[in-house]
Amino acid sequence: MWERGRIIILGHRGFIGKYPENSLLAFRRAIEAGADGIELDVWLSRDRRVIVMHDETIDRTSDMKGKQKEMSLEELKKADIGMGERIPTLEEVFEVLPKGALINIELKDADAAGEVAKIVRENNPERVMISSFDIEALKEYRRHDMDTVMGLLIDKEEVVPLIPKLKEELNLWSINIPMEAIPILGFEKTVQAIKWARSLGLKVALWTQNDGLFYANDNLARLRGLFEVVIANDVEGMMAYLKKIGLR
Repeated sequence: MWERGRIIILGHRGFIGKYPENSLLAFRRAIEAGADGIELDVWLSRDRRVIVMHDETIDRTSDMKGKQKEMSLEELKKADIGMGERIPTLEEVFEVLPKGALINIELKDADAAGEVAKIVRENNPERVMISSFDIEALKEYRRHDMDTVMGLLIDKEEVVPLIPKLKEELNLWSINIPMEAIPILGFEKTVQAIKWARSLGLKVALWTQNDGLFYANDNLARLRGLFEVVIANDVEGMMAYLKKIGLR
């Protein structure tokens, strides 16, 4: 399902340009806006339920405070994450999304790997990508599931030399590179790194905290042919841009 013959658009934490991040509403709206799928983040609750939340605490994104690993699902469900939305479980995400929608699950918590693998196994693993910055979390996930598409999230240059070994050890499908690399490394050095990764047989997913970096200096258009997936905050804006440059 990840080999599409066109650029795949994933809604970053749903459609956070307009809706509460990591909410069922944001996920549904991203798909309705034309995204091929969504990206989300997972942790375990105290009672070992897989819940969708980016931070280690619910403080920033809800009207309550606390670390989700110290709270039960029942307690977490009392929190309002905006527009009346509640913290979703991973199972609920699979239930509300169309069967063809792709789901990129970022492991924030290595302890969640086994439970996530169980849920993925029961919900069409072909539609899923597992990703993480945490190499140990990815290794733990592979103990339960060797086949599901996996992407290594990159946020430090030190990880780059490890990529060839990790590709084999983890059966990596992609490296997931931040657009922030361009202002830090420069455009040409970023392109060289991407081409090197592609020479190893890896796909490339691009993400950013700030969608402006996709469009600055026409970065995405200049990276044509060097990436398969883009993870955008504003799904509608990305769809319009990719159409304009002939990539959708």
